[in-house]
Amino acid sequence: MCGIAGILNFNGEQVRETQLRVMMQKMKHRGPDDDGVFMEKNVGLGFVRLSIIDTSISGHQPMHDENERFVIVFNGEIYNYIEIREILKTKGYHFRSGTDTEVLLYSYVEWGAACLDKLIGMFAFAIYNRVERTLFVARDHFGIKPFYYFVDDKKFVFASEITPILSVLEQKPTANNQIIFDYLAFNRTDQTEYTFYNGIKKLLHGNYCLIDLNKASVNKELNIMKWYNLGQRVSNTTGFSSPEEYRELFSSAVKLQLRSDVPVGVSLSGGLDSSSIVSVLLKDYKKFDLHTFSAVYGKGQVGDESDFIEEFRSQLTNMKFITPNADTLFTDKDDFIRAHAEPIPSVRPYAQFKVMELAKQNVVVTLDGQGADEQLGGYHYFFGFYFRELLRNGKIPRLTYEILSYLLNHRSMYGLKTFAFFHLPQSLQVKTRVAEHGYINNNFLREYGAKNNVTNNIYASRSLMKSFQDHFEFKMEHLLKWEDLNSMWFSLESRVPFLDHRLVEKTLALEPQQIIRKGMNKYILRRALKGTLPEKIRHRKDKVGFDNPADDWFREPKFQNYLNDIFENGYYFKNGIMNKERAKKRYRLHLERKINCHMEIWKWINLNKWHEMFFKIAGLLIPFVESPLV
Repeated sequence: MCGIAGILNFNGEQVRETQLRVMMQKMKHRGPDDDGVFMEKNVGLGFVRLSIIDTSISGHQPMHDENERFVIVFNGEIYNYIEIREILKTKGYHFRSGTDTEVLLYSYVEWGAACLDKLIGMFAFAIYNRVERTLFVARDHFGIKPFYYFVDDKKFVFASEITPILSVLEQKPTANNQIIFDYLAFNRTDQTEYTFYNGIKKLLHGNYCLIDLNKASVNKELNIMKWYNLGQRVSNTTGFSSPEEYRELFSSAVKLQLRSDVPVGVSLSGGLDSSSIVSVLLKDYKKFDLHTFSAVYGKGQVGDESDFIEEFRSQLTNMKFITPNADTLFTDKDDFIRAHAEPIPSVRPYAQFKVMELAKQNVVVTLDGQGADEQLGGYHYFFGFYFRELLRNGKIPRLTYEILSYLLNHRSMYGLKTFAFFHLPQSLQVKTRVAEHGYINNNFLREYGAKNNVTNNIYASRSLMKSFQDHFEFKMEHLLKWEDLNSMWFSLESRVPFLDHRLVEKTLALEPQQIIRKGMNKYILRRALKGTLPEKIRHRKDKVGFDNPADDWFREPKFQNYLNDIFENGYYFKNGIMNKERAKKRYRLHLERKINCHMEIWKWINLNKWHEMFFKIAGLLIPFVESPLV
């Protein structure tokens, strides 16, 4: 796990090492153990290292092959590097290190872009061919590791984070209004390649690009190719034949991600997903000295999982806890916002931020349950997808049974509300979501609401299993981005066993009733871990995740004063994008406990503070309504 950066000047101008060093310094938290640069005329590659596999100097990057033709900078982990290395040895390759980086480099030398199909892992990397003068860049199956870039007719600049790119651009970018609208209205930020900054994009998951510097000019619309198509993989895959088969592959995925030369722990929320990882580590691999890290708030508090976490007390001796609260959030808010460099639509990831801070005091790598919800129906609205599918297929008795079971198990109407929402025209879906907030400027809504594709991308699926694929395509990116930034801010690597692509493909090839049955989700996981997972957790019906009592936090006097200042002086209230009086009214209702709008409150804080940090202070431009979507 590291940070990578690079500059290619298409006009042949020498890359300045000072620029590359500035980029590296901006993300030194990603790699405090080592750094390096490769400079050759109009090409520069930079690297900061967090040592995980072969922590010796042999893992130094940028790394060359033995002929010094190819140079690589690589962020991530190739979990099956040992198996691939053995194959490459039979083809005559010799290795000077025990790193997965060297295995990845020679995999590309041997197989070219086809090497990507052989990888199990998380990765974003760039390989420069010094003879052919080409740069190959690629990103993993689901976007676990980030890759941002800026390109125009003069240069191509890339990095693991946005801030390093901002630091070297001569003409600073403007804010992307469409993404801001999607953020305010739909809580969505990463369903496309665009970021909050016009001109800065991300290489989407499962994509690669080859840039040829021999061409007289390079079109700024890069020739990006999709190497991994989840839908095609699922179509060519057979689902699990039994819960036992699921368990075997899940256990294998967890074991593979234990490969490390530094200590490994688990972020334990008490939910079904992270608890499944811990349970397999205890039952199958006897990791009784395992370190776990959890956020707790006190029994009865929103987001507190203490009762479920305590189920492991008799087996674990290294359980660590942290209690985020209003005071810590108020103190940390600037660092939290700065770490992400783009607004996030909820304060919920702050709990994960604090868990990562706690974990870094004890380990260098953590395992996390991210990615299970998107393939196992973990969100309540997936019940709405399933109900709609049953209705369309005319399975009325089954639909009735599942709805009654859902109501009995969850005592919630959310799945049914989603079911009803799906029957609205898209235009009404947009208006319904915006009406929930009411503080978005009408002109801004008219201009950018019409261009919105969130409802089509995420909510248009005609089947439950297809909806899972759509969530991997359009929703997973922002969750994985938060995971990466929260962990790397503290120089910590976070791994996600549920996103082993083999597990995902076979899970999404299942029939829907193997995911949702009798009003319960994650059916095959619950069945597979019977006898492994504590029964109290295996039969959980609620979903909390990294939740927290933020509604009460924002009622604290310090936040009341802070928000009053934002209402009066915040850029987005002053320029009218957000209606100040409507927002103040909603906040009063929140203070009176008549509503809970903590997500909106966080957006007011985050968006305005982001503007102050990255535009006002940094001197970036931020015209609104007129600025185009680049």
